Amino acid sequence: MSPVTVRSYRPSDHSAGRRLWAELTNQHNQMYGETDQDGGEGFEEYLTRLDLGGLWVAEHADDGVIGLVGLVLRGRAGEVEPIVVTVSHRHKGVGRKLLRHVANEARRRNMTQLTISPESRNIDAIRSLHAAGYDVLSSIELTLDLNRAPQERQQDSVELHELQFRS
Repeated sequence: MSPVTVRSYRPSDHSAGRRLWAELTNQHNQMYGETDQDGGEGFEEYLTRLDLGGLWVAEHADDGVIGLVGLVLRGRAGEVEPIVVTVSHRHKGVGRKLLRHVANEARRRNMTQLTISPESRNIDAIRSLHAAGYDVLSSIELTLDLNRAPQERQQDSVELHELQFRS
């Protein structure tokens, strides 16, 4: 495997950032049966955030930019948003390398904690994040799906505090 380095995002990474953003958004849409396609337009808005504390890319020696991680500031805490690794380079340690980098940057800034909010259906991401040390359940967001009848059952479910939730 060719070496992967993590470095600060620079303007020349813009098209790769849009591509990765679109890949992440489209994966989320597929998980939830959404049909909207994102060509990376959300990346433009993300780059204008006033609370954006940093953005880093994973660069592969042969394939160029293959991953992206951002740090959103929340006072002395931070939120990792987004984290994405292109499909062909997943399960090779690139995400762990990005997470380690953003955690080291947060420590260097004397931040108190980092949070991340993976999609509940993204079991691979949840397992990877848990393995990377994100093991404190700090909040729960529940949704009332107004387009689904209450009696409809779904295969994907999670038990929390002896209650069943659809994911």
